[in-house]
Amino acid sequence: MSTFPDHLDVEAVRADFPILTRTMRNGNPLVYLDSGATSQKPVQVLDAERSFYERHNGAAHRGAHLLSEEGTEIYEGARAKVAAFIGADVGEVVFTKNATEAINLVAYTMKASAGDEILITEMEHHANLVPWQQLCERTGATLRWLNVTPDGRLDLDHLDAMITGRTKLVAVTHQSNVTGTIPPVAEIARAAHDKGALVLADAAQSVPHQPVDVAALGVDFLAFSAHKMLGPYGIGVLFGRAELLEAMPPFLTGGSMIEVVRMEGSTFLPPPQRFEPGVPPVAEAAGLAAAVDYLSDLGMGNVAAHEESLTAHALDALREINGVRILGPDTTKDRGGAVAFEVEGVHPHDVGQVLDELGVAVRTGHHCAWPLHRALGVQASTRATFYVYNTHAEVDALADGIRYAQRFFGARQ
Repeated sequence: MSTFPDHLDVEAVRADFPILTRTMRNGNPLVYLDSGATSQKPVQVLDAERSFYERHNGAAHRGAHLLSEEGTEIYEGARAKVAAFIGADVGEVVFTKNATEAINLVAYTMKASAGDEILITEMEHHANLVPWQQLCERTGATLRWLNVTPDGRLDLDHLDAMITGRTKLVAVTHQSNVTGTIPPVAEIARAAHDKGALVLADAAQSVPHQPVDVAALGVDFLAFSAHKMLGPYGIGVLFGRAELLEAMPPFLTGGSMIEVVRMEGSTFLPPPQRFEPGVPPVAEAAGLAAAVDYLSDLGMGNVAAHEESLTAHALDALREINGVRILGPDTTKDRGGAVAFEVEGVHPHDVGQVLDELGVAVRTGHHCAWPLHRALGVQASTRATFYVYNTHAEVDALADGIRYAQRFFGARQ
């Protein structure tokens, strides 16, 4: 019997996720520990998308008929729910394809030049690294970064020196997708604003798992994806402070985002519509709204507490296995529910394959965070990530599977 407390009625939650009843290879039940890559979807989200297509399918913002009006109401209603969920104003929420596109939107509309600096960290997902590399290549700006410590936290000893009067923007993850580390984003934002720099937070791994308030964080931009928070693929969110969005040019252009079009030129709608060309993804927005409702009903404090208990259990269980090295912090302090590890003598891909044979789904590789793995002295790792539908028994199944992999490959007797 686990000594770790539960903060949700997990069995009731699991009943909402049809995929969790699947059997996997060799008749094993599914143990899904890859929510950091994408989450599973509850029936409430599936029903919301199906309901839109069955009852309300009309192009939002594009017609005077009832279906179009209903589509518009659903789409803008979803925007209002997302705004309330993160403590933003409705006009500060832009729908994008995903978090990656949200970050690129900022990177491609930002004015920068030689002499400017962009500050990032070694901890970043490639989605919050490569766009800034490209910005610097286009403009001649300089890319700088904060290093990580051996235990996987940000080295902030030289933060004030790294942020200078030339710093245009600081881009930082709100939670590492590899180590689960939660950097002090509010502290970084204050330091950046003191020097006149803007701040963008990659919240793809935080908004689904903990209470997030953009005002409390003090960030200027924040990006996340629906598919990691129980919602559908194909829709993401960019929060941007209203006055910043107002000053930004369009990223993509076409229909829906225009004000007046003449052969000689065009003018554009105010934000957020300025950044949403084409027919809006209303079904996806409906699914995202349902996901927000689902998480709100659970309570994000409860979600975070449940994941902390699972993470504490996993850290304890993996520490007991000889030959396993946990990457990143070894406690749950300022740490989310991602546990990456290496198994001595067994390649991560082999660990993942053995676990898959047992029905345990994890991720292997560099998790789109190659520089962080290099900084931690490994080429790749195996990663388990937890969410609302995971149980303590599944943590034990992970640990048992790792031991089995060690025996299978002769790494341990």
